[in-house]
Amino acid sequence: MENLALIESFSEFKDDKMIDRVTLMAILEDVFRNALKKKYGSDDNFDIIINPDKGDLEIWRNRVVVADGEVEDPNEEISLSEARKIEDDFEVGEDVSEEVKLIDLGRRSILALRQNLISKIHEHDNTNIYKQFKELEGDIYTAEVHHIRHRAVILLDDEGNEIILPKEKQIPSDFFRKGDNVRGIIESVELKGNKPAIIMSRASPIFLEKLFEQEIPEVFDGLINVKKVVRIPGEKAKVAVDSYDDRIDPVGACVGMKGSRIHGIVRELGNENIDVINYTNNLNLFITRALSPAKVTSINIDDENKRAEVILKPEEVSKAIGRGGHNIRLAGQLTGYEIDVLREGAEEDVELTEFSDEIEDWIINEFKKIGLDTAKSVLEKDISFLVNGTDLEEETIQEVVNILKEEFEE
Repeated sequence: MENLALIESFSEFKDDKMIDRVTLMAILEDVFRNALKKKYGSDDNFDIIINPDKGDLEIWRNRVVVADGEVEDPNEEISLSEARKIEDDFEVGEDVSEEVKLIDLGRRSILALRQNLISKIHEHDNTNIYKQFKELEGDIYTAEVHHIRHRAVILLDDEGNEIILPKEKQIPSDFFRKGDNVRGIIESVELKGNKPAIIMSRASPIFLEKLFEQEIPEVFDGLINVKKVVRIPGEKAKVAVDSYDDRIDPVGACVGMKGSRIHGIVRELGNENIDVINYTNNLNLFITRALSPAKVTSINIDDENKRAEVILKPEEVSKAIGRGGHNIRLAGQLTGYEIDVLREGAEEDVELTEFSDEIEDWIINEFKKIGLDTAKSVLEKDISFLVNGTDLEEETIQEVVNILKEEFEE
């Protein structure tokens, strides 16, 4: 056929895009029928025969022979004299099949047809990519750094699919170079226009859970169950694990001899500190374990308000709170209870709420978020610790400290 560039591209599309034969033929026929509608007004009386393997295509127009001068629809009817130019023995009422050369459609139509074909192929590809990655949501995936932008890292997988790792989905210590292999979970897949937007996350708790499945055979095999994971990405995480087999120590199996099993996970997460905890339905015991490494003296639980009042020896309080308040915050997220820390024998101390006339409630709440709810608990901490652990300015913290000091100086 005359339109070699278009025909030769059939095999090229099939090979490059890995489209199955039936799908390719359906796309090609749809594209050509649209072109015929534009040219002739209707495609109902056309037969399209496609052989995508050979890059071959035939189009036949079927018309009825009518007497000269009686042609009403030139697309569906042909005059007797015109029909006899094709074959000289045609008679009125017979059907005529005539091959339509693509060159007859005109150069502009052929160019538009090719563009339409490319568009349909891309649309098909994008739909398939969307379906493929939608099924991978929540799974670990590896791709290579292709481009580093201010707000995101653009990754490409082995098939050239683009995956976006936004800044807020990265671990704060992450540092990538072009060509690096990056692991994360496929967090979400959406169609924006006709193009799939594939978002990867390394900051999600699910990523840590999937790493446990990938790195620890007993978790992969279902002998150990990861009940819940909470994280402050790059800083600290707590993982509650359980086993249905009493012979298996779930924490020991996850951590390994001298931390050998969990070491690879910690390294993958930028040296994130991971506490692995035995899950239990005993809430008192679960909260006690969640506050590890602190040793809890006693606990009072308010189930209605989902609060737990935890009493510790003074030297255990800082362990329970942790650097920047991370430990107590994660323990609360893991157990689902807001945890208030009280010092054992702190009768001479004063609750921060007693200073509500001088200190605004929202400021008091900032201290409570990191387990500091008494005057002495605040005064025992360095200013730098309080600045890092709260959303308060250093000047505000200093004013609070001065107010609290006056109480004990009196």
